[in-house]
Amino acid sequence: MSASEIFSKDNSGARAGWSRKDLTGLQHLSREELVLLLDTAAAFKTVGTRHIKKVPALRGKTLVNFFVEPSTRTRVSFELAAERLSADVINMSASGSSLTKGETLKDTALNLQALHADVIVLRHSSAGAAQFLAERLDACVVNAGDGAHEHPTQALLDAFTIRERKGSIEGLHVAIVGDILFSRVARSDIFALTRLGAKVTLVGPSTLVPRDLERLGVHISHDLDSLLPDLDVINLLRIQHERQRKEYFPSLGEYTSFFGLTKARAARLKADCLVMHPGPINRGVEIDSDVADSSRSVILEQVTNGLAVRMAVLYLCNAARSGESA
Repeated sequence: MSASEIFSKDNSGARAGWSRKDLTGLQHLSREELVLLLDTAAAFKTVGTRHIKKVPALRGKTLVNFFVEPSTRTRVSFELAAERLSADVINMSASGSSLTKGETLKDTALNLQALHADVIVLRHSSAGAAQFLAERLDACVVNAGDGAHEHPTQALLDAFTIRERKGSIEGLHVAIVGDILFSRVARSDIFALTRLGAKVTLVGPSTLVPRDLERLGVHISHDLDSLLPDLDVINLLRIQHERQRKEYFPSLGEYTSFFGLTKARAARLKADCLVMHPGPINRGVEIDSDVADSSRSVILEQVTNGLAVRMAVLYLCNAARSGESA
């Protein structure tokens, strides 16, 4: 799919197979829907190489970035994605909304819809918040992270980056390392990567990688060193101090000694193994600074690709809401 096909007047073919006005998670998306999202993102990535980095796909539409939970990179990425699609953007935080006065999330969102908001991008500390709004609003609702549930666009940009670098995700061995128990990124990555044919192994201390996650079709390991030579991709998750108590592991130093990607461990990876991290990085904890900045690291590519992925999500969901999908 080319950019010209997407931006043409009669572009229903570019949207064929997409009928969802909301993206609240990846758990129930089909392989075909995931591929369509990635293909559409690939077309939108070319916009960033143009002299004028803007297209009229969402001209006249209003997007509200409603971040009840703090974020910087995700909020900015959605804001820039909407602006490149020519949408008007309003940024809101919990501290700047009537939520601080006791208004419910539902009433705040209904008021935004009454002001003709077309898309609401929601980040919230409660799992299921985005789905709750999607079931009650006519506006598109896009989940930018809900508690420890899902972070769909992060997983999509991870999958996009892997596919762009490797050509295909089918058959690759991907390790997701770290704080799986509390990670919405890990859950969305699992749903996307397994559906696209990857072998996924979750790695970390037993307190943060419970065996019952095997029901999701993944492998579990508590021994990172034994896996290193076999990996095609290693994705290091941030240790989330705000979501856990001290008993999950004795110290950051001990965590790093067993599960950090040190220079010595990185030397045992395949030469073409991709090193990933959703950010922000705790340098020296999940990953050594030299490894994070090395040629095999695609961490900054993930950030760049997140813009294209979020453009694709906003475009497809708005098209479905408008009744334009095939």
